Amino acid sequence: MGKTITQKLIEAHLVSGRIEAGSEIGIRIDQTLTQDATGTMAYLQFEALGIDRVRNELAMSYIDHNTIQIGFENADDHRYLQSVARRYGIRLSRAGNGICHQVHLERFGKPAKTLLGSDSHTSTCGALGMLAIGAGGLDVALAMAGEPFFLTCPKVTRVNLTGKLPPWVSAKDVILKLLEIFTTKGNVGHIFEYGGEGLETLTVPERATIANMGAELGLTTSVFPSDTMTRRFLAAEARQADWVELAADPDAEYVKVVDIELAELVPLAARPHSPDNIGTVRELSGIPVDQVCIGSCTNSSYRELATVARILRGRIAHPRVSFIVTPGSRQVLENLARDGYLADLLCAGVRITESTCGFCIGGSHSPGSKGVSLRTSNRNFYGRSGTEDAEVYLVSPETAAAAVVKGVFTDPRDLGMDYPAVDMPESFRVDDCMILEPAPPEKAADLEIVRGPNIGDPPQNGPMPEHLHGEVTIKVGDKITTDHIMPAGARMKYRSNIRRYADFVFEGLDPTFPARAAKIRDKGNHNIVVAGLSYGQGSSREHAALCPMYLGVKAVIAKSFERIHTANLINFGIIPLVFESDSEYNLLDQGDSLEIPEIRKALQSGAPLTIRNLTKGRSLTVVCTLSERQQRILLAGGALNMVKAK
Repeated sequence: MGKTITQKLIEAHLVSGRIEAGSEIGIRIDQTLTQDATGTMAYLQFEALGIDRVRNELAMSYIDHNTIQIGFENADDHRYLQSVARRYGIRLSRAGNGICHQVHLERFGKPAKTLLGSDSHTSTCGALGMLAIGAGGLDVALAMAGEPFFLTCPKVTRVNLTGKLPPWVSAKDVILKLLEIFTTKGNVGHIFEYGGEGLETLTVPERATIANMGAELGLTTSVFPSDTMTRRFLAAEARQADWVELAADPDAEYVKVVDIELAELVPLAARPHSPDNIGTVRELSGIPVDQVCIGSCTNSSYRELATVARILRGRIAHPRVSFIVTPGSRQVLENLARDGYLADLLCAGVRITESTCGFCIGGSHSPGSKGVSLRTSNRNFYGRSGTEDAEVYLVSPETAAAAVVKGVFTDPRDLGMDYPAVDMPESFRVDDCMILEPAPPEKAADLEIVRGPNIGDPPQNGPMPEHLHGEVTIKVGDKITTDHIMPAGARMKYRSNIRRYADFVFEGLDPTFPARAAKIRDKGNHNIVVAGLSYGQGSSREHAALCPMYLGVKAVIAKSFERIHTANLINFGIIPLVFESDSEYNLLDQGDSLEIPEIRKALQSGAPLTIRNLTKGRSLTVVCTLSERQQRILLAGGALNMVKAK
């Protein structure tokens, strides 16, 4: 039997375990990346390990999230990141150089390598034939220390692309179609591997859009072959020497094969407030649009923005529309400027922003009250834009450009013009002057780490107690995202200060939660969260586990969990428990007093656990599926405790 691309990548990096779907494996990590919103805590955790120097092939630190710098906190974080990178052997991409996923795709990603990043959209580099996986910051810190990354060996689905995209239909419509088919839940533990003759027409940036939003499907990652199109992209980046061929064997077997005929796709949109709430753009035609934001790590490459510029050439933004463009990198912006496309955008009335995550994370350009915002980014969760009553739609750059001109939702095929096809250049102007090199090892030990007053040590967790006794401090519903648990936007400046950031846990759902949880914790009891399906969707932010841990949360009981959040909970000593049947969710209410006797013995046995509801005088059964390694982590009170002891 032949091998899939995924099998080949895992085999080449396997450290422990067997390649059997559903079993735990450990793999060697070649490259790591962090961004400033997750990086400060990741590097504080790395420092706590007592390692003198990073031990993987390449460690990259990007400053691309908190760059507005209102107040001292973000600037202090940046100084810390720069000093810790120079000290420990990490390359740093300065603020303004670009969004981590776009820059890494351009300058550092390599076919047949593994990449672990403290951002869920690390999967973007799967477009290059990498095994690129998002994880919590602690997992990335451990990978930088040379430790394996552990994951459940994935099931692999082949997405077979045939035909060619018609004019005005783009890669964004491909991934929106897959979200319509598979939705945002139920795909944990799966990798989508792309193949088929349709790939011959998709450039690496187009593949990157599809791989990027695989995170919204809940996948472990997405993988494309490394082929002629990959070689062409790397050659354009003056990195042809990094190319190696990588493809699935013709007789490789998959758990499922899905066929997508590209020629049959039409412009699509994700309606509020979920990336899988899909409709056709034509169905939405005529809805007035207040804001259009083009860019983010999903749709901000040279070719995409040049296409928007060509559509808007000689036109001007509708008076109602606030038109924003965020180039994915400084390289993209410079090449657009040199080729004249930036002038087209400026003449159309664009507001060019710094090459950062900005509007996508609610860090800038929030819509007006009840505003309709069309965005080419990857998430439209309720309130994520920074405006709770905004209606955010996810669309392709072509659909976004049509709305800029018309002021209403418009199928771009109805613009009455020929599609302005833009070819990817044979070579880009490349300038890496905004990437700082670390100090050589012989000089690094004497370098000072700069720590501002907002930067605190990671809070310590104690070992798992013999008995768990606590209260259901909050009960939430289905599809609770990490944005719900730990807000982004203006609150992100506190990510280096867990004691302060913890004041905002579940802020949008129940602002009284932190005070109530702290009161229960201070009395020596434990806090328990009850949730529905797909708890922990969205961002990889480990703060959605770390801050609840600080407040005394010891367990989350849910109908199901998402992959990254499950790992983060375990890493910080919080037990992820799954209801044996969904109906048992109805047996628990906020305020119920719960008890799990002899929890340490129960975890080690691997048997279903019995929870006693002391308030209602009844019991229920929950499942806790853990590997032996995960059991050890929970018993130690977290991964940092276990590794430091080792």
